[in-house]
Amino acid sequence: IGVIATLAFLGRIRPGTHRLDTPVGAVEASLSTDGRVSIRNVISYRYRKAVSVDVPGIGRVIGDIAWGGNWFFLVREPSFELNPNRVDELRSTTLRIRAALEQQGITGEGGGMIDHVELFGPPRESVNDSRNFVLCPGGAYDRSPCGTGTSAKLACLAADGQLAEGEIWRQESIVGSVFEGSYIVNERGILPTITGQAWVNSQSDLLLDPTDPFCWGMR
Repeated sequence: IGVIATLAFLGRIRPGTHRLDTPVGAVEASLSTDGRVSIRNVISYRYRKAVSVDVPGIGRVIGDIAWGGNWFFLVREPSFELNPNRVDELRSTTLRIRAALEQQGITGEGGGMIDHVELFGPPRESVNDSRNFVLCPGGAYDRSPCGTGTSAKLACLAADGQLAEGEIWRQESIVGSVFEGSYIVNERGILPTITGQAWVNSQSDLLLDPTDPFCWGMR
C-alpha cells in the first residue's frame, strides 16, 4: 500500500489496477481516486491450529501458524494488553515467543521459518473488529495492521467459519491505523484483499559521491 501511494505521489502511476512483483509472487494493486489502495494478496492459509509453545519467563502460549505472504504465529491472549504505551513490553514478549518457536523446532510448512509473531486483542474503536501487535524480522514492530498479517488472520477466521466470504474485517494496529480485509475462497485457502491508505511524509535525494570511500556503504 505504501509502495503504490509513493508511486502515485511521484507521478509514476495513475488510479487504476497495477501489478507488483514480490518475493512470494505477483499481487494486484488497485489505486482509487481518493488515495485508497486495495491489494489482492497471494493465496493465504492456516497451516496448524492451536499450537502450544513453552516460552521461558511467560509460560505456555497457544497460537495458530498461518501464511499470508510471510509465516505468522498468531496469538490471542487476554493477558497481553495491546496498549501503545506498552510497546517495549510487547516487543520483548513477542521476541521471546519467536525465539521459543525456533528453539523448539516449530515452523511453517516445509520448515519455513516463522519470522512474524502477531498478538490480537479487542479493538480500541468499536467500529473495528480487533487490534494487533505485529513483530517483524529484525525485532521491529509494524505500525500498520500489517497486510500479510491481516491476510494470515483472515485465513484463520475463514478456517474457523468466523468470517464469511466477502465479509469485511476491520483490523486495527497497535497505533490505531486500520486496514479492511475480505477474501474469496480458493481451493488452497483464500485470496485476501487488503484495503488501506498511506501518506508520503518526506522526500530526499541520495547523493553518491565517487570520491567518498564509503559511497556504496561499508563492506
